[in-house]
Amino acid sequence: MKAASALLFLAILFGSVAAWAGPPFQTDDPEPIDFRNYEFYTFANADGTPAEMDTAGPAFEFNWGALPNTHLHIILPLATIFPTNNPQYAPDSIGPALSGLGDIELGVKYRFVQESKHRPMIGTFTMFEMPTGNAARVLGVGKTWYKVPLWVQKSFGPWTTYGGGGATIFHRSPGYRSFAYAGALVQRDIDKKLTLGSEVFYHGAEGPATPLNASAALLDVGGYYKFRDPGFQLLFCYGHTIAGKTENYAYLGLYWTWGHKSDKKDTAMNGIDRPNGWGHLSPGTRSLLP
Repeated sequence: MKAASALLFLAILFGSVAAWAGPPFQTDDPEPIDFRNYEFYTFANADGTPAEMDTAGPAFEFNWGALPNTHLHIILPLATIFPTNNPQYAPDSIGPALSGLGDIELGVKYRFVQESKHRPMIGTFTMFEMPTGNAARVLGVGKTWYKVPLWVQKSFGPWTTYGGGGATIFHRSPGYRSFAYAGALVQRDIDKKLTLGSEVFYHGAEGPATPLNASAALLDVGGYYKFRDPGFQLLFCYGHTIAGKTENYAYLGLYWTWGHKSDKKDTAMNGIDRPNGWGHLSPGTRSLLP
């Protein structure tokens, strides 16, 4: 595990230098960016087990508020797998490091219930994972696969909580099987610059072609630091298994937002811009977390 931890640190550090409220967390929220607004992330993230560390970085995410209550989404990742070569976990842990373009992620986030004083916000963020990664090198699935979640959010002053779940769906993809995932998160605005949060995130077994071939629940801690108003932030998160297969998760990235100014404040963050998107390990690596 010391070697896996070192690889995790290097993946995050160098992926960021060379360069997914959603990012940096694995749990997402139902809130799209405002109409005619834009978001851009450059980031690295990693998910590791005692057998293998999978990273995405540098990776790039772009979101566009194409319609009211709707935004369009794309992630372009460099995917890398680092087998630990630990004989205790052979044969899954044995092999060379491999790197290349991963599966490109396309998505549509749609909010169909707006938050009110007594009613939570509800929405979905459907993903289409395009088979751009080299499946023979285990950098992609080889066929289009999907993520279909439902997310709910409610805010109380400086506190925001959101969660939900869904399914990652494969169709006739050898070595991969459809699995459920779910998460719940609580976060608080510490001041106008800093927001901190913690989540519990669960995923089912993803199939023998991935190192996450058994279910796990993780406890993650992270947040956002706002350098500039309205939208330049540092995003960070780290977590570890609390039940199930041993696993580490980490995310480090930079976030920018710009576009048409809205007359309303962000009700979820009391006017403080909060990243929207998808915060799990990016597609294309063998860990297929949402």
